[in-house]
Amino acid sequence: MTNNYEKVKKRQGLKLDARNIAQIGVLSGIAFLLKMLEFPVWFAPAFYRLDFSELTVLIGGFALGPVAGILIELIKELLYLIIHGSTTAGVGELASFVINCSMVISSAVIYKWHKTRRTAIISLAAGTLALIVIGCLMNAYVLLPLYAAAYHMPMSALISMGSAVNPSITNLQTFIVLAVAPFNLFKGVTVSCLTMLLYKRVSPILHRMAG
Repeated sequence: MTNNYEKVKKRQGLKLDARNIAQIGVLSGIAFLLKMLEFPVWFAPAFYRLDFSELTVLIGGFALGPVAGILIELIKELLYLIIHGSTTAGVGELASFVINCSMVISSAVIYKWHKTRRTAIISLAAGTLALIVIGCLMNAYVLLPLYAAAYHMPMSALISMGSAVNPSITNLQTFIVLAVAPFNLFKGVTVSCLTMLLYKRVSPILHRMAG
């Protein structure tokens, strides 16, 4: 009876005690450091930069639940915003938060209810799909128009940057399909593979923290 109660209680959400706060703090710091190590990829314009900070956020989401994942993502983005500032009054960073959370929430929610290797694979695949869909929508309707306005350039200039990488990119639609979608697919698959490789090795350490 007690065991069943504890399981139900655990599924209700994150309990923010000293242990959880310590875990979230450490993971947020690591995620921030990983975000600082961002780098360009060969198939997208240079202003799309890849980092592996979502690895830490996903590990936190898997170990502590989706609410913890959201908090880690939020703290990471706030730290980055404080250190680097913003050219879009924080709107670009908010959009980045939403895009990344689409993967973290989808993956963590599915994995939370049945913690097996098969479910982990399914959850990460669902998270990658969410990352691609939400990423494409946010780029088309928020990020690209926002960057064009922030840097006082026409949208065609951004499209030209995509064309320089891939001549098949000729308009916003092909930019999204041939640059944004592949970028998020590559990011989702890479981070998912790293999560599968590292989670079982890291989670025992995480659960012993502040114990």
